[in-house]
Amino acid sequence: MKPAKLSGLSIAIDGPAGAGKSTTAKMLARELRIVYVDSGAMYRAVAWKCNEDAIPLNDPERIAAEAAQISIEFIPSRSENEPQRIVADGIDITNEIRTPEMSRLASTVSVIPAVREALVAKQRALGQAGAVVMEGRDIGTVVLPDADVKIFLTASIDNRAQRRTLELRQKGDATATLDSVRAEIAERDRRDMTRAVSPLRAADDAVTLNNDSMTAREVVEFILDLCAKKTAQQDIER
Repeated sequence: MKPAKLSGLSIAIDGPAGAGKSTTAKMLARELRIVYVDSGAMYRAVAWKCNEDAIPLNDPERIAAEAAQISIEFIPSRSENEPQRIVADGIDITNEIRTPEMSRLASTVSVIPAVREALVAKQRALGQAGAVVMEGRDIGTVVLPDADVKIFLTASIDNRAQRRTLELRQKGDATATLDSVRAEIAERDRRDMTRAVSPLRAADDAVTLNNDSMTAREVVEFILDLCAKKTAQQDIER
């Protein structure tokens, strides 16, 4: 089935840190020519803003206020080798939010209920604007519960740690070690799965996909096949 036929779908991809959600979502959005929303980048943007404004992590009210007020834009990439740009309050923070420190801060601010409430509202608005591929940790369960296709993408913690360590080293972080990254991912899993609001879990109607033995291309082809089946089903029901 041609991508144009599938381009009207909303696709939710959830899963733990390092499972390959971003890579998969980017490839899908590019192939289907629809909007890609990295919900995790929105929490990182709030963490970045709080860091810039010297707001302490033990002040949830001020952090929540930042989350409600911040303006976040996703600027699509112009080529396969160019990353999507993230702009917060008019400032390009694409590179600034992709550090281990911002990852740690984002995980901390994301457990604040008022922060999640503010960003979920922004994410839903993006999802309602049209066809979209959105990835995160509560997209299929909370943000886009009516998404046409829902995927819970996962992998073993060892594979996730290896991928993230390689990614960090390729970005020039010579201090990244497999043990430290594995410990960071394990802690993030614990926070995500035990938080009081919107804990990480697969939606009841999501397809769980372990990609330990799959290439990124194979994962995308699997999801495209699900999209084709969903579109065919919708055509029958019309």
